[in-house]
Amino acid sequence: MTVGYDKALYLLPFDHRHSYVKSLFNLDPPLSVPQVASVSDSKHLIYEGFNAAIEKGLPREAGGILVDEEFGADILRDARRRGFVTALATERSGSEEFEFEYGADFARHIASFDPTFAKALVRYNVQGDADLNLRQVGRLKQLSEHCQRSRRRFMFELLVPATEAQLQRLDGDQDTFDRDLRPTLMQEAICTLQNAGVEPDVWKVEGLAQRDDCQRIVAAARCDGRDTVGCIVLGRGADAAQVRHWLATAAGVPGFIGFAVGRTTFWEAVVGWQAQSKTRAEAVEHIATRLLDWVGTFETARLAGAVDAAGAVNILAGSTP
Repeated sequence: MTVGYDKALYLLPFDHRHSYVKSLFNLDPPLSVPQVASVSDSKHLIYEGFNAAIEKGLPREAGGILVDEEFGADILRDARRRGFVTALATERSGSEEFEFEYGADFARHIASFDPTFAKALVRYNVQGDADLNLRQVGRLKQLSEHCQRSRRRFMFELLVPATEAQLQRLDGDQDTFDRDLRPTLMQEAICTLQNAGVEPDVWKVEGLAQRDDCQRIVAAARCDGRDTVGCIVLGRGADAAQVRHWLATAAGVPGFIGFAVGRTTFWEAVVGWQAQSKTRAEAVEHIATRLLDWVGTFETARLAGAVDAAGAVNILAGSTP
């Protein structure tokens, strides 16, 4: 199967598990049956918000969900039945090292839900722990090859945490790391992983402040004939203004096909519902509105970028735009 996915992709990710259960419910595993039911119900609320967004105009062919099997199995099945794009988390939650949630049985679990994408969240810094990186690459290559054999799409969520040495050189300034160093490390990680045989169809990457950095990421993702590989922006739990900036910056760059913004979409709504300061209907409406806001931001910037590009072509051709 040819590697790549270049259709519009607007994902609502709510595959959070360890941090979600601890922060929202103040629970530690193992959970009781009623506790599992309560967490699962909150994820149903988020899914209701997604469906409300579909009813309000979220493009059905582009909208999709990313959720976990532990608390969202029936959601995945319902979304698959209704023809939505689905992505299934394969990584063990709460682990700094990429490991399969279900170990050697990962392929059977993927097949049982038949998702559009198998997703792996990975923390990978090319200047980090070499042994850790090598172990992760081995598992990721296994997942990549499985997706190719089973003709399933592979989504790679790339997080690049700063090493202690990198932060020390920057006087501990995380913002400087994000702006000046992380984009280069992201590009190097993509190339290193590709060279090791890890071949995602979509790279889910942290937001970038500069258009030039977005262009560099696409160039890396699409190098050596990978012309239809897509990139999407993740939200990092940032505030709405920051998310809009990241989306608008990426949307004008061909190769960025959409986004996967989770906590900034649903967190306030679920917290309000949990605290009974929002009704379920109000929480659902909040999620739908936020999701449509991201779509509007991305589409407006994408269309503006297309107009600018067309104008530049016309000028180079000697005509007026």
